[in-house]
Amino acid sequence: GAAEVNLYSRDIANILLAKKLQIPIVIVGDIERGGIFVQLIGTYDLLPEDVRINVCGFIVNKFRGDSELFREGVRIIEEKTGVDVLGVIPYTDTELPSEDSLSLYDKRSRDFPVKIAVMKIFGLSNFNDFELLERYACLDYVTPGTSLKDYDCIIIPGTKNTVEALLELKSRGFADEIADARRRKIPIIGICGGYQMLCRKIHDEGIESGSKADYEGFGLFDAVTTFAEYKKTTVQITRKVNPVGEILSGADTVSGYEIHMGQTDTGSEEKALEGEGCVSADGLVIGTYMHGLFSNANISQSLLKYLYSQKGLTFAGIKEEDIGYDKALNELAQHFEANTDFEKILAHFDTTRIRTD
Repeated sequence: GAAEVNLYSRDIANILLAKKLQIPIVIVGDIERGGIFVQLIGTYDLLPEDVRINVCGFIVNKFRGDSELFREGVRIIEEKTGVDVLGVIPYTDTELPSEDSLSLYDKRSRDFPVKIAVMKIFGLSNFNDFELLERYACLDYVTPGTSLKDYDCIIIPGTKNTVEALLELKSRGFADEIADARRRKIPIIGICGGYQMLCRKIHDEGIESGSKADYEGFGLFDAVTTFAEYKKTTVQITRKVNPVGEILSGADTVSGYEIHMGQTDTGSEEKALEGEGCVSADGLVIGTYMHGLFSNANISQSLLKYLYSQKGLTFAGIKEEDIGYDKALNELAQHFEANTDFEKILAHFDTTRIRTD
């Protein structure tokens, strides 16, 4: 938060930038979580004087009900601080991309005939990898130890620490769950760290766990992942899909990005994508380093089509407007402009210094 006074000496994201450039600041509070007066007035009072002088306004976000009912609240905030409230923005259910782990608390399971389990593992990362699937399937972030017998597909997502996540899953009985899912021919998909866990072995030179050790993976691929040095791969990629099985056969080319530690020796395993990943002979176990894989409509549609068909149902297809976030972001921008004194905001940001007296 903006008023975390214990971090001022090393904060570079907000406070240092505001101080160095003397730029206008708008403090935004989330009224849905409660304590809006503490959020706004408290933050304002705790800011250092050389930062506080550049606060040009407040915004009250996620207001439920008639915003006119908060007129007295606006008066109190302005009276206590001498700073304008620039808007009271009503709550809107716009579907925006997830940013971090807090987004998981806002996820709501939907009523679809197909159920997908995404394992809520230690250090879970890349929270928007599956959001296109969420619009057409009941996608639950499942705590390890939960029975997966009612799910039609299991996804192990990326993690900031593969070894820790693997050990957590094993301690909660996930090895038995995944073996049972494989026997039932349920699709199992591993992304990045999840892919590494599906390998036969993980060899760590102390990069992940702090000490040199070998760890037995879930063994769905006869492959070995090695963490030999602290070297992170970060690259945008476009790859051809290897058409093994019904799921991968429905896509031709996919785009995404890699951001990971470790290298995987796939041995004689079939590649899931051109030069990368693994796929089982029946196409039901898929592992890849590609984040954003299921942001591609073709592969998401192919997976959903397969899952629906296993229920004896026909998947109607992904709508064009559900691909990407342009529509949602435009709707949010219009909603913001309609519920704030936008001209006053723009007037403040036309200057390079404000309230320097």
